[in-house]
Amino acid sequence: MRILAINPGSTTTKIAVYEDEKRLLVKTFCHSPEDLSPFPTIVSQYDYRKDLIVNELRKENFFCDFAAIVGRGGLLKPIPSGVYQVNELMKHDLLHAQMQHACNLGGLIAEEIASLIPGCKAYIADPVVVDELEDVARITGSPLLPRLSVFHALNHKAIARKYARSINKKYEELNLVVAHLGGGISVAAHRKGRVIDVNNALDGSGSFSPERAGTLPARQLVELCFSGKYSEDEIIKMIRGKGGLVAYLGTTDVQVILRRIEEGDKRAELILEANDI
Repeated sequence: MRILAINPGSTTTKIAVYEDEKRLLVKTFCHSPEDLSPFPTIVSQYDYRKDLIVNELRKENFFCDFAAIVGRGGLLKPIPSGVYQVNELMKHDLLHAQMQHACNLGGLIAEEIASLIPGCKAYIADPVVVDELEDVARITGSPLLPRLSVFHALNHKAIARKYARSINKKYEELNLVVAHLGGGISVAAHRKGRVIDVNNALDGSGSFSPERAGTLPARQLVELCFSGKYSEDEIIKMIRGKGGLVAYLGTTDVQVILRRIEEGDKRAELILEANDI
């Protein structure tokens, strides 16, 4: 069975082609802030990212008889962990998702490419809205602001299962702490196959990341919101999309930052050190 996997992230689009479990192709497209600046919304990046994928598959002679195409799942309503076939209702929810993120494009791109191949079906697996939180983990300092389960479920579950296999155990037998480090950062407690506690990796909790602000001083954030200097959309962009490393250093690329540090950039060194704390 030949499978195409598509993973749109905030700063990259990754694809891989598998024949059963044998990997035949892997490719990462990196997206700088300049690359994405012409697109006012995530949905408007659709053709840009899809064309990168299709052109790469054609170039490598892999645009052929896939049995399945699996896209990274987006910000749907909370659902249990698992694999879901893309249908019209899911496409509608992805296009009108509760929040903007590149993961919303995974199922949409998978479905369009699958529609070009007879017999091929499109799926998502372990989307970012997988919700297995314990009730106690939903409690914050305000009943008006419960914690939401929005994190990198696909990678968390995959790496947890991979680790379990490496020690001849089942994922459902283990208690683990798993961290995802990417455009966003999430750290979760896994108990017997369920993610019982995790930071909201999209909307401002936990560590700051290449393009997210993480947990911010609450009163200062409120004052900023009511300062009259910024719109709601601008504030949200400061939290996700234009926060974190890119806000301080103008780039989401840690390799670029490391080169700047090697060249003596003390500010870059300070910001990266703060991100590690």
